[in-house]
Amino acid sequence: MKQQTIDEYKQVISACKNIFEKKTKDYGTAWRILRLPSITDQIYIKAQRIRSIQEKGAQKVADDVNGEFVAIINYCLIALIQMKLPNESSLELSFDELEGYFDQNVNDTLELLTNKNHDYGEAWREMRVSSITDIILMKLLRVKQIEDNSGATLISEGIDANYQDMINYAVFALIKEKYI
Repeated sequence: MKQQTIDEYKQVISACKNIFEKKTKDYGTAWRILRLPSITDQIYIKAQRIRSIQEKGAQKVADDVNGEFVAIINYCLIALIQMKLPNESSLELSFDELEGYFDQNVNDTLELLTNKNHDYGEAWREMRVSSITDIILMKLLRVKQIEDNSGATLISEGIDANYQDMINYAVFALIKEKYI
Protein backbone atom coordinates (compact mmCIF):
# COMPACT_ATOMS: atom_id res chain seq x y z
CA MET A 1 0.00 0.00 0.00
CA LYS A 2 1.18 3.47 -0.78
CA GLN A 3 2.61 5.49 2.10
CA GLN A 4 0.48 8.38 0.85
CA THR A 5 -2.68 6.43 1.70
CA ILE A 6 -1.44 5.59 5.19
CA ASP A 7 -0.49 9.23 5.79
CA GLU A 8 -3.84 10.51 4.52
CA TYR A 9 -5.68 7.88 6.57
CA LYS A 10 -3.86 8.89 9.73
CA GLN A 11 -4.59 12.58 9.10
CA VAL A 12 -8.32 11.90 8.71
CA ILE A 13 -8.40 9.70 11.81
CA SER A 14 -6.48 12.33 13.79
CA ALA A 15 -9.16 14.91 12.91
CA CYS A 16 -11.88 12.40 13.90
CA LYS A 17 -10.15 11.63 17.19
CA ASN A 18 -9.87 15.33 17.98
CA ILE A 19 -13.63 15.70 17.50
CA PHE A 20 -14.30 12.51 19.50
CA GLU A 21 -12.21 13.85 22.38
CA LYS A 22 -13.93 17.26 22.39
CA LYS A 23 -17.41 15.71 22.20
CA THR A 24 -16.50 13.34 25.04
CA LYS A 25 -15.51 16.36 27.12
CA ASP A 26 -18.70 18.23 26.13
CA TYR A 27 -21.23 15.40 26.43
CA GLY A 28 -19.48 12.71 28.42
CA THR A 29 -20.22 9.21 27.22
CA ALA A 30 -23.99 9.48 26.97
CA TRP A 31 -23.67 7.13 23.96
CA ARG A 32 -22.88 4.29 26.39
CA ILE A 33 -26.63 4.00 27.05
CA LEU A 34 -27.20 2.98 23.41
CA ARG A 35 -27.56 -0.62 22.41
CA LEU A 36 -25.66 -1.66 19.29
CA PRO A 37 -28.73 -1.53 16.99
CA SER A 38 -29.32 2.08 18.10
CA ILE A 39 -25.76 3.01 17.17
CA THR A 40 -26.26 1.28 13.81
CA ASP A 41 -29.41 3.34 13.27
CA GLN A 42 -27.55 6.54 14.15
CA ILE A 43 -24.92 5.71 11.51
CA TYR A 44 -27.74 4.93 9.06
CA ILE A 45 -29.26 8.38 9.64
CA LYS A 46 -25.91 10.02 8.84
CA ALA A 47 -25.36 7.96 5.67
CA GLN A 48 -28.94 8.48 4.47
CA ARG A 49 -28.55 12.25 4.94
CA ILE A 50 -25.38 12.20 2.83
CA ARG A 51 -27.18 10.27 0.09
CA SER A 52 -30.16 12.60 0.21
CA ILE A 53 -27.94 15.67 -0.18
CA GLN A 54 -25.99 14.00 -3.00
CA GLU A 55 -29.23 13.22 -4.85
CA LYS A 56 -30.90 16.61 -4.26
CA GLY A 57 -27.74 18.63 -4.82
CA ALA A 58 -28.72 20.93 -1.98
CA GLN A 59 -29.17 20.93 1.75
CA LYS A 60 -31.22 22.95 4.23
CA VAL A 61 -29.30 22.14 7.44
CA ALA A 62 -25.88 23.75 7.72
CA ASP A 63 -23.97 20.62 8.87
CA ASP A 64 -21.70 19.71 5.97
CA VAL A 65 -21.45 16.31 4.33
CA ASN A 66 -17.82 15.85 5.36
CA GLY A 67 -18.91 16.27 8.97
CA GLU A 68 -21.38 13.45 8.43
CA PHE A 69 -18.59 11.17 7.15
CA VAL A 70 -16.59 12.08 10.28
CA ALA A 71 -19.64 11.19 12.38
CA ILE A 72 -19.92 7.83 10.61
CA ILE A 73 -16.29 7.09 11.47
CA ASN A 74 -16.72 8.09 15.09
CA TYR A 75 -20.03 6.25 15.54
CA CYS A 76 -18.49 3.10 14.02
CA LEU A 77 -15.62 3.44 16.48
CA ILE A 78 -18.14 3.95 19.28
CA ALA A 79 -19.87 0.71 18.21
CA LEU A 80 -16.57 -1.19 18.15
CA ILE A 81 -15.64 0.23 21.56
CA GLN A 82 -19.08 -0.61 22.96
CA MET A 83 -18.63 -4.20 21.74
CA LYS A 84 -15.28 -4.52 23.55
CA LEU A 85 -15.99 -2.74 26.82
CA PRO A 86 -16.50 -5.11 29.74
CA ASN A 87 -20.13 -5.43 30.81
CA GLU A 88 -19.33 -3.96 34.22
CA SER A 89 -17.88 -0.76 32.71
CA SER A 90 -19.39 2.46 33.94
CA LEU A 91 -21.71 4.42 31.68
CA GLU A 92 -19.55 7.48 32.24
CA LEU A 93 -15.96 7.06 31.07
CA SER A 94 -13.30 9.69 30.57
CA PHE A 95 -11.55 10.21 27.28
CA ASP A 96 -8.38 8.90 28.94
CA GLU A 97 -10.18 5.64 29.71
CA LEU A 98 -11.49 5.40 26.14
CA GLU A 99 -8.40 6.50 24.22
CA GLY A 100 -6.76 3.06 24.28
CA TYR A 101 -9.93 1.45 22.93
CA PHE A 102 -10.19 4.14 20.25
CA ASP A 103 -6.57 3.71 19.19
CA GLN A 104 -6.70 -0.11 19.17
CA ASN A 105 -9.80 -0.15 16.98
CA VAL A 106 -8.21 2.38 14.61
CA ASN A 107 -5.06 0.26 14.40
CA ASP A 108 -7.06 -2.91 13.74
CA THR A 109 -9.09 -1.10 11.07
CA LEU A 110 -5.97 0.34 9.42
CA GLU A 111 -4.48 -3.16 9.32
CA LEU A 112 -7.63 -4.41 7.57
CA LEU A 113 -7.36 -1.52 5.12
CA THR A 114 -3.71 -2.30 4.44
CA ASN A 115 -4.52 -5.94 3.67
CA LYS A 116 -7.52 -5.13 1.46
CA ASN A 117 -5.75 -2.28 -0.29
CA HIS A 118 -2.91 -4.67 -1.16
CA ASP A 119 -5.36 -7.02 -2.86
CA TYR A 120 -7.54 -4.36 -4.50
CA GLY A 121 -4.73 -2.04 -5.56
CA GLU A 122 -6.27 1.21 -4.31
CA ALA A 123 -9.32 0.80 -6.54
CA TRP A 124 -11.18 3.10 -4.14
CA ARG A 125 -9.30 6.07 -5.60
CA GLU A 126 -11.29 5.57 -8.85
CA MET A 127 -14.64 5.35 -7.09
CA ARG A 128 -17.24 8.10 -6.94
CA VAL A 129 -18.06 9.46 -3.48
CA SER A 130 -21.72 8.68 -4.23
CA SER A 131 -20.78 5.00 -4.71
CA ILE A 132 -18.89 5.05 -1.42
CA THR A 133 -22.05 6.37 0.24
CA ASP A 134 -24.10 3.57 -1.33
CA ILE A 135 -21.62 0.94 -0.12
CA ILE A 136 -21.78 2.34 3.41
CA LEU A 137 -25.58 2.13 3.26
CA MET A 138 -25.38 -1.46 1.98
CA LYS A 139 -23.02 -2.37 4.84
CA LEU A 140 -25.50 -0.80 7.28
CA LEU A 141 -28.34 -2.89 5.88
CA ARG A 142 -26.13 -5.97 6.30
CA VAL A 143 -25.39 -5.04 9.91
CA LYS A 144 -29.09 -4.49 10.60
CA GLN A 145 -29.87 -7.94 9.18
CA ILE A 146 -27.15 -9.55 11.30
CA GLU A 147 -28.47 -7.71 14.37
CA ASP A 148 -31.99 -8.89 13.56
CA ASN A 149 -30.56 -12.44 13.40
CA SER A 150 -29.10 -12.02 16.92
CA GLY A 151 -25.60 -11.68 15.50
CA ALA A 152 -25.64 -15.04 13.74
CA THR A 153 -24.21 -15.47 10.25
CA LEU A 154 -23.81 -18.62 8.18
CA ILE A 155 -20.89 -17.59 6.00
CA SER A 156 -20.55 -13.81 6.20
CA GLU A 157 -18.18 -11.64 8.19
CA GLY A 158 -19.48 -10.32 11.46
CA ILE A 159 -20.76 -6.97 12.59
CA ASP A 160 -17.33 -5.71 13.64
CA ALA A 161 -15.85 -6.27 10.17
CA ASN A 162 -18.72 -4.30 8.63
CA TYR A 163 -18.13 -1.40 11.02
CA GLN A 164 -14.45 -1.47 10.06
CA ASP A 165 -15.33 -1.44 6.36
CA MET A 166 -17.62 1.55 6.92
CA ILE A 167 -14.83 3.40 8.71
CA ASN A 168 -12.48 2.74 5.82
CA TYR A 169 -15.00 3.80 3.17
CA ALA A 170 -15.81 7.00 5.10
CA VAL A 171 -12.07 7.73 5.35
CA PHE A 172 -11.79 7.19 1.58
CA ALA A 173 -14.64 9.65 0.98
CA LEU A 174 -12.94 12.26 3.15
CA ILE A 175 -9.62 11.75 1.37
CA LYS A 176 -11.35 12.10 -1.99
CA GLU A 177 -13.17 15.22 -0.77
CA LYS A 178 -9.81 16.64 0.38
CA TYR A 179 -11.05 16.95 3.98
CA ILE A 180 -7.46 16.88 5.22
